[in-house]
Amino acid sequence: MLTHQREQGIVDRVRAAGSVTVEELSALFDVSGTTIRRDLERLELAGSVRRVHGGATVPEAPGDELEDRDADAGEKRTIAAATAGLIRDGDVVLLDIGHTTLALARHLRDRPVTIVTNNLWILRVLGDDPACTLILLGGAVGSKPGTVSGPLTEQMLALIHADVAVISSGGVLPDGSVVTDLNQEATIKHRMCRAADRTILVATSLKFPGDGAFQIASLQDFDVVVTTPGSGAATLGSAVGQGTRVVIAE
Repeated sequence: MLTHQREQGIVDRVRAAGSVTVEELSALFDVSGTTIRRDLERLELAGSVRRVHGGATVPEAPGDELEDRDADAGEKRTIAAATAGLIRDGDVVLLDIGHTTLALARHLRDRPVTIVTNNLWILRVLGDDPACTLILLGGAVGSKPGTVSGPLTEQMLALIHADVAVISSGGVLPDGSVVTDLNQEATIKHRMCRAADRTILVATSLKFPGDGAFQIASLQDFDVVVTTPGSGAATLGSAVGQGTRVVIAE
């Protein structure tokens, strides 16, 4: 059976049963669980199924599967709207992974910008936008759904010169360290910063201090920080003293 035939069979099974397990699909199509998981990754990106732990289920309403349900989801949308105002028409924009950058991509629809990203979910948002040029970075599918990273991603970033990079993080520590929870992510984020003329950090109040073991940069390394009320005043004040602009989105 060809790959596209198996994937169509998976979709048909999910629609008929409502949900299926990897083990069930593996037995049904006589392929390994690894093959089924890869099929499900592609089908989720296409919007045909929604992956859950151990299997897949029917997709939610269009766009719902991309919605952020974290406690600070509203803050992320507010930050995204404010950040969109800092991007000029014609800019080449590096967009990092994360729900805030995904929300920003929605605000950049119908604008003449070039988006370069390792966030595969952004393809769902901007893939059909005639005004925007979308460039997806290559690499290995990351440990977080819908992301790519690794040496190939780094090599592509070495060829990019962007006007602005928009970076998310796991947290901003009191000493100003901007951190994330995966070493490979920290490397990609750092390289995005190096590839851009301007850098913007997007971080909700819950990211102060947040958490993460791997440093991306220091707060003062960013040209702009877009955050929300209640963020670490002392930490932000120190960065402002060293030339970083802070935008409080409300």
